Amino acid sequence: METDIYFNDFESNNLQGISNGMISPFNNSKVLGRYNAGGFKLQLEDLPSHDLIEISFDLYLHDSWDGDLNGDKVGGPDIWQMNIDENPFIYATFSNQDCPVQTCVSQSYPANYPNYNNAPKSGAYRRDLPGVCHFAGQVGGSSQYKIIKKIRHTGRRLALECLDQLKQTNAKDSLCDESWSVDNIKIKGIRLN
Repeated sequence: METDIYFNDFESNNLQGISNGMISPFNNSKVLGRYNAGGFKLQLEDLPSHDLIEISFDLYLHDSWDGDLNGDKVGGPDIWQMNIDENPFIYATFSNQDCPVQTCVSQSYPANYPNYNNAPKSGAYRRDLPGVCHFAGQVGGSSQYKIIKKIRHTGRRLALECLDQLKQTNAKDSLCDESWSVDNIKIKGIRLN
């Protein structure tokens, strides 16, 4: 049996239960974010009885994420993280760049960093969204990922935290160079019996 616990598409500017929340326009919609060197925390209380929690949302990566790049000490690795009740469930690098002829910067997602070297935008649901700032208006400047995690959880409280470790030491405006946002956060409780 499934029970809807939480849903937010941010169209009504609702930030209840969210710390460090900010709402921005993106692609004719409203999203939670944009973040660079930060993130948000959603705290829910008094959850109904459940055995599992399913968390789903759209993750948007904007502009020039550098994935696994770490040899130059300038542009990476660019890591995005999702914690549930302070436990990491996603800790991955993302590369939001198309492969040029000579260089292709890999990412760990859909696996956790540092174990895998996957092609840029691996696992992306959409790769054709416009950039926001550094790649403003450029098709493919933003990518959309459908994040869905189902975990064992029985507590009356739930804390969902999303944050980043973005690195671009030579950027004049870090937020313009690379950022992220989320939309359509949905949390369900699932009873097994």
